[in-house]
Formats: sequence, structure tokens, C-alpha cells
Amino acid sequence: MHTLVDHIKPVDLHMGDAARRYLDTLTKPPGSLGTLETLAIQLSAITGELKPCVTPPAAIVFAADHGVAAEGVSAFPQAVTAQMVTNFAQGGAAINVFARQIGAQVEVVDVGVANTYAAANVINAKVRNGTANMLTQDAMSMSDVLAAMEAGIAAVNRAHEAGCRCILVGEMGIANTTASSAMLAVFTGESVASLVGSGTGINSQQLTHKVTVIERAIAARSADPRMPLEVLAKLGGLEVAAMTGAYLAAASQRLPAIVDGFIATVAALTACRLCSAVHGYLIFGHRSQEPGHDVALKALNATPLLDMHMRLGEGSGAALAYPLLQAAAAMIAEMATFESAGVSDKAGHE
Repeated sequence: MHTLVDHIKPVDLHMGDAARRYLDTLTKPPGSLGTLETLAIQLSAITGELKPCVTPPAAIVFAADHGVAAEGVSAFPQAVTAQMVTNFAQGGAAINVFARQIGAQVEVVDVGVANTYAAANVINAKVRNGTANMLTQDAMSMSDVLAAMEAGIAAVNRAHEAGCRCILVGEMGIANTTASSAMLAVFTGESVASLVGSGTGINSQQLTHKVTVIERAIAARSADPRMPLEVLAKLGGLEVAAMTGAYLAAASQRLPAIVDGFIATVAALTACRLCSAVHGYLIFGHRSQEPGHDVALKALNATPLLDMHMRLGEGSGAALAYPLLQAAAAMIAEMATFESAGVSDKAGHE
């Protein structure tokens, strides 16, 4: 892990500056394409190429269960994680639909699903059958965390070797908003009540119970906010650890990684706490309806591309944001310059 972190270099700001200058020679008023220009500049800085390529994309969905589900913090039973893994494998989930639309392969990686399922084409990287209940003991050992992170790194490396030029990371795990909220509260010092939402659809009484469970778990585990891997081990999830590894791997391979919703953003925050240079490789896809997502985005000084009132996960928001990366890359690659098109610029030059 340390060698990977040491291998991560900051994005190429000189290439970003070159892209900014080049964009101003294209047939449009400077800056008139707004956030799309900012995105093109970031893609150039990530890839080190003036005309970056983000095609084809790869969607990776990490699935795992959470021991804290036993406390009744979710609207759905734990068995749903395994059922959804089968649905992903059969191509029937939202992420499969959106991935087909953008031409992305979907790889499903089991890093800790507790129940059995009958599905081919799922990568078995199971570290253990779900985390322990963080209310009564640490969710994972440090070796569990590192093994799950390695599974995330391996998934991104597979995609990169297959020629993928952009990573979309998603997750599935009943009770993972509980684990992510606990981690975020420790990282930011914000109150649990301000972070916690209804997740998959719990009522107000269940919401109060969820807050109490998280507060008790945080007190019992006493994780050090300055030690990201300790926070992950004591309060996190196997899929959160895998996503953290995936972001580190994307940065080491100079691949843009689109961050999905709340859980994905907590994993991104963890990766950035481990290695600040990762931040430049992250593109934040959308703003989730989960209350904690705004706090996580603020902690990363991040502005998401879309706000679609979504709270699904799976990488669904990342997949919807991907066409904007395609548009940014196409703009810088294909638009004519004032000179080549024979159009007079602001100073009257052609």
C-alpha cells in the first residue's frame, strides 16, 4: 500500500495550463463553456495530454455486508445485498442500464457479501462475510482493510490493462450509509444527527434509532480522526475500503475517477486523507440527497457536476455524469481554432 501511495504523483498542472491557453484559441468567447472548460483542463492535467481521451469507461461495483445491519438501521434486510449482486450480474440494475447507455463494462466485485448467491461473472475477492457489528467490536481488522483495498486496486488495474480510460466506482451494501456516516462524523467532527438521512427509506423513528446506534458505535470505537485506516477499520465497510483502494489505483494510473454519491465520497475522502495528491484525479459526479453528502463534498472542497435528487448508489450518478467528460474531451479535441476556421477573434485577428 505504501509503495502505491508513494507512486502517486500530483496531476500535471503545466499541462492543465496549456489546455487553458489552448481553449482560449477555440472559436468561442474565452470561458464561455464554463464548467465544461474547467473539466477539460482537469482531464488534461490528469492524463498529461492536451487532448485527453476518456473512452472507454469502466464501471466497478463493490459489494459487501455490514454487521451493524443487525441493529435495524436499514429499511431492507441484509439478504438484499446478495440479491442485488445477482441483479447486477444479470444486467438488471440501474447501473447496468446507464452503463449500457455510455458503453461501459460493469464489473461486480464481491469483497464481503454475507449471504450466498448464484451468479456467474462476479469477481470473488471476498475478505470475510461482512463486517462485524461496529457497536460491539471493530468492524474489521487492519489486515481485512488492506485486503479489501487491494481488491479495489486490482479491479482498477484490470480495467486499465483492458484499455479503460475512465473509472466509475459504485457500491452495494445494506447499512453502508450507517458505516459511512460514522466515518464522516469522525473525520469532520460534525454531529451525527446533521449527517444521517433515511438511506433506503426509513421512517423518523428508525432515523432517531440510526443516529443513536452510530453515536454509540463512535463512542465505543474511539477511532483517531488523524488515522484514516483506523477509522476505516473500526467503523467502515469492506466495500468502502475497496473503493478507497480503487481511487488510489486510479490516481497511480493517471485515470480520471468519477466519484458517485455519499458512500463513494466518504471513500474518496479516506483516499485523500491517505494521499492528498489523489484529489486532483477525482471528478465528483453528482450531489446525493443523503444529508451527509454535502458535508463530505465540503470536506473535499468539491463541486459536483449534477444535482439530480438521487440517492441510489451503485455508481448510477457517476454513469450519468460521464457524458459530460466525453463532451469536454470532444470539445478540446475537435473544436476549430479561430485561426484554422478563419474566424476573427476579439482582437480582430484571423
